[in-house]
Amino acid sequence: MIWLELAAGLLLLLGGGEALVRGSVAVATRLGISPLVIGLTLVGFGTSTPELVACIEAALIGAPGIAVGNIVGSNIANILLILGISALIVPVATTKEAFRRDGAVLVAATVAFVAVTVLAGAIGRVTGLAFLAALVAYLVWTYWSERRAPDAAAARYADEAEEVMPKKLPLWAAIAIAVAGIGAVVWGADLLVRGAIVIARDFGLSEAVIGLTLVALGTSLPELATAIVAAARRHTDVAFGNVVGSNIFNVLGIAGAPALVTPIGVPAQIVRLDIWVMLATVVVLVAFAVTGWRVNRWEGAVML
Repeated sequence: MIWLELAAGLLLLLGGGEALVRGSVAVATRLGISPLVIGLTLVGFGTSTPELVACIEAALIGAPGIAVGNIVGSNIANILLILGISALIVPVATTKEAFRRDGAVLVAATVAFVAVTVLAGAIGRVTGLAFLAALVAYLVWTYWSERRAPDAAAARYADEAEEVMPKKLPLWAAIAIAVAGIGAVVWGADLLVRGAIVIARDFGLSEAVIGLTLVALGTSLPELATAIVAAARRHTDVAFGNVVGSNIFNVLGIAGAPALVTPIGVPAQIVRLDIWVMLATVVVLVAFAVTGWRVNRWEGAVML
C-alpha cells in the first residue's frame, strides 16, 4: 500500500508541477506579461515547486533530514542526472554573458549554503530571510539588466517561456489549471514525504538518505521533463538555464522559505559528505561549461 501511495505522490508531483507551470504561464500571457519575466520567474520557480512543498511538509512534521536532503539531492541530480542526460541527447551550449552572471550567482549561493550548514548546523529564520532576500535581489537585478541591455540570456528566458507556452486559453481555464496544479503538488508532496518516512523506518534507513535519493529524484521530475524536451528540440540553452536556475531557486528559495516557518536542523551525515558532493558538482558544472562554452556528450556521460 505504501508503495502505491509513493507512486501516486510521484505522479501527482510530475503532473501537478507541469499543470502549475503551464497554467501560470497561460495566466501571465493573458495578462500581457513579457516572456522574459515568465521565463525568469514562473518557469524557473514553477519547476521547483515540488521541492518547496516537500521541504515545507518535511520541516513541519519534524523530518529535517528529508528537507535538507531533498535540497542537496535535487541540486546534485539536476547537474549530474538532468544535465548529463540532456548532454547525451545533444551537446548543451551556453553563453559567456549568461553564465558569467547566473553561474556566478549559483557558485555564490552554493558556497553560502555550505558555509551555513557546516558552521551553524542549521538553517534558522534569519538565514532563511537572508536567502529569500538574496533571491529577490537576483531576480530584480537580472530583470533590470536584461531590460537595459538585452543579451543571449534574455533570449534564453524567452525560450524557456516558449517551451511551456500553452495554446491560447481563456483566463478562467488558465487559472483553473494553475490551481489544480497547486493542489496536485501539495497532495503529491504529502504522499511522497510521508511514504518516504515509512519506507526509511521499514528498511532501517535514515531520513537523510531517503531525502537525498527518493524524494530528491521525485521532486526533480519536472526539471527532468523540461530539460529533455528542450534538448530534443535543440534548445540546449534552455536545458542548461533550467538546471542553473533551478539550483539557484533550490538553495535560496527552497531552503529559505521553510526556514521562515520553522528552523531546519542539518543532519551530521549530510554535513560530513553530501554537502561537499553538491559543491563538487557545481565545480564540475563550471569546469565543463567554460571549456568551449558547451557541455559535450562525453562530459554528459561523465556527469551521468
